[in-house]
Amino acid sequence: MSILINTTTTLSFSPSLPAFFSSPPKSNLRPSSAFFPSHFPTVASSSPTYLRAHPSLHSQPSAVMGDAPDAGMDAVQRRLMFEDECILVDENDNVVGHESKYNCHLWEKIQSEHMLHRAFSVFLFNTKYELLLQQRSATKVTFPLVWTNTCCSHPLYRESELIYENSLGVRNAAQRKLLDELGIPAEDVPVDQFTPLGRILYKAPSDGKWGEHELDYLLFIVRDVNVNPNPDEVADIKYVNREQLKELLRKADAGEEGIKLSPWFRLVVENFLFKWWDHVEKGTFKEAADMETIHKLT
Repeated sequence: MSILINTTTTLSFSPSLPAFFSSPPKSNLRPSSAFFPSHFPTVASSSPTYLRAHPSLHSQPSAVMGDAPDAGMDAVQRRLMFEDECILVDENDNVVGHESKYNCHLWEKIQSEHMLHRAFSVFLFNTKYELLLQQRSATKVTFPLVWTNTCCSHPLYRESELIYENSLGVRNAAQRKLLDELGIPAEDVPVDQFTPLGRILYKAPSDGKWGEHELDYLLFIVRDVNVNPNPDEVADIKYVNREQLKELLRKADAGEEGIKLSPWFRLVVENFLFKWWDHVEKGTFKEAADMETIHKLT
């Protein structure tokens, strides 16, 4: 494995865009694209920032729900693939446009158009300093049934999740997705309790059709939480200590019990996790934060 470090300081801006979602869903609904504005702090925005559209936005008509391709896809995942709009960025994390989750994960587009989107990975520890892992559901389009960190997803192209300052947009998105995927109530994971420790840029194929190309924010949080996994998103969960995680890694490397790890989780484990775990246990993990560098990992 080689690690190339991009030490370019990312430019900060606070896009001001129309509020697309004005009222929260009913409390008994948990759609994966739900937006809960009442949970999010508001930030005064500066003058509007106009975003340059990525060329792919004009290259072909967007796919719609009734299209014939991928008709056999799980209904929930299919809806998310076409409804969710990911944030396109350049390699310095500047926003350059937006595109459907579907197109962002097509390996052909990733390879031919170098399409890169913003993402986040949550590492949630309980107060015994055990890390919560999830096994992705069998119906996930990319990397089904692999074990990974607590929650991995994308901020969407909406006002509350585009906020760049203090990584507030991705922290808002993390709170939303922890509820969607794991049923963790927003009050259990306050937005201001997430600590961004770093960013990585990686590319990984899933199969012949799908893959990932992400600029991924690594968010750490220590909280005891209530967990009620959504079976459309999560097949299984477990808390692990360091030794249990090392044993999981050993089994994955040996091909035992069919255990597989997501590529982004493995990159974080191999490059950062265990030394950051020291800071988690000491309560000093903010000292490990480096949000100026974007680590290009392969």
